[in-house]
Amino acid sequence: MTKHIIWDWNGTLFHDIDAVVGATNEIFGSYGLPPLTADGFRAVYTRPIWLAYERLLGRPLTDGEWELLDQGFHDHYYRLSVACRLADDAEHTLTSWTGSQSLCSMAPHIHLVPIVESFGITGHFSRIDGLLGLTGGEKAGHMSAHIEALGVEPRDVLVIGDSVDDGLAAKHVGARAVLYTGGMTTRADLESTGLPVVDTLAEALGHA
Repeated sequence: MTKHIIWDWNGTLFHDIDAVVGATNEIFGSYGLPPLTADGFRAVYTRPIWLAYERLLGRPLTDGEWELLDQGFHDHYYRLSVACRLADDAEHTLTSWTGSQSLCSMAPHIHLVPIVESFGITGHFSRIDGLLGLTGGEKAGHMSAHIEALGVEPRDVLVIGDSVDDGLAAKHVGARAVLYTGGMTTRADLESTGLPVVDTLAEALGHA
């Protein structure tokens, strides 16, 4: 039985796909690439993020190119994300769960905490962890540290996220996971994990 839920933020509780796609188009505009749609972005999205960028370019990134692209992405993303809102049923779902819950995100911690606070939902979480170091990598190590800090048993945990990487991170720590189609990843890629796939956060909560 689930006692604790670990939520992902970007693409899960926070419906920011438009900002992500917009920022990606901004940084690749100078490369002469045609603008991506949300579906086009989902078709290339993976973690680590630099592999997605290499898919877009059709070549490996050169020395220092990842750092420039990552900085440029975040500069545009922070500007565009102010227009984004929570997923439609996020607040209701957070309120509906009677167990404990926390937030584990690959977003920089210094930017994550203020935006979560801006929606008035901080009180739902026993812990909020964003990244303190470099962005763009895989979530497994970050999830391990989050679980250890919480002091919960992984077998009692359900991870709810929008990417294959969320599912892999859950498996890495020994937790269960449900994957949500409202974010960055195609349904086909989510289903390829063999994990439950849902179209709403309320439906994800049903798996707890």
